[in-house]
Amino acid sequence: MQLTIEDVNKSFGDKRVLNSINLQIKPHEILCVLGHSGCGKSTLLNLIAGFLQADSGSLTVNDAPIKGPSKTRGVVFQDHALFPWYNVLTNIAFGLEVQGTPKAKAKEQAKEYLELVGLQEYAENYPDELSGGMKQRVGIARALASGPDILLMDEPFGALDILTRDTMRKELLRICQELRPMVVFVTHSISEAIHLGDRVVVMKGGEIAEVFEVGIQHPRMYDHPRFTQLMTEIEQVLMGEEELSQVIRD
Repeated sequence: MQLTIEDVNKSFGDKRVLNSINLQIKPHEILCVLGHSGCGKSTLLNLIAGFLQADSGSLTVNDAPIKGPSKTRGVVFQDHALFPWYNVLTNIAFGLEVQGTPKAKAKEQAKEYLELVGLQEYAENYPDELSGGMKQRVGIARALASGPDILLMDEPFGALDILTRDTMRKELLRICQELRPMVVFVTHSISEAIHLGDRVVVMKGGEIAEVFEVGIQHPRMYDHPRFTQLMTEIEQVLMGEEELSQVIRD
């Protein structure tokens, strides 16, 4: 499974949002896309998801063009986007049923992924009965339930408190080690990108400013020399720009 982005451009009206984006994302890789609000990172994710189409250039998975949404690409949003009128299990099973899986089988598959995220005891609860972190776990389970090869995550932990965010990072890494999807993870947190990513793509003004190889074994610690080095180097890429004030260290 390889995702290839070649010379992709995207504008909204007169505003150029993405300019000549080129990336190759490897099988099982966690790629973190980092930048300030408005740099184009979420637009890039929506192009990969198939929610938007590029003005020019190409996005392909194993040489097949991305023409629209697909069950092979699961998406996790910042606001979890759960249906409040469905309980947890039905929320996870919903996508499977829409894809044509019989209801009973969809519920069984949903239970497996609910167990994967450690929420099997909350199957009958409704979203408003869950904490923010638990809602995001349900969102991740729902995205994974259809067995995607690629998991797309748009600042999924951005609204969580710092302790819950740290827990969710560890949970995501555990799940990735078990299922081995390709992950494209959008964030505005420098430390989060370094904690999670095999590579960190820094975007500025709709362009890729630099790509960093992380090269640190998990679990990653703040005091690791390479971690400190990367924090400094990424900040320097953004230094002197308005962007730096909008990107956080942790």
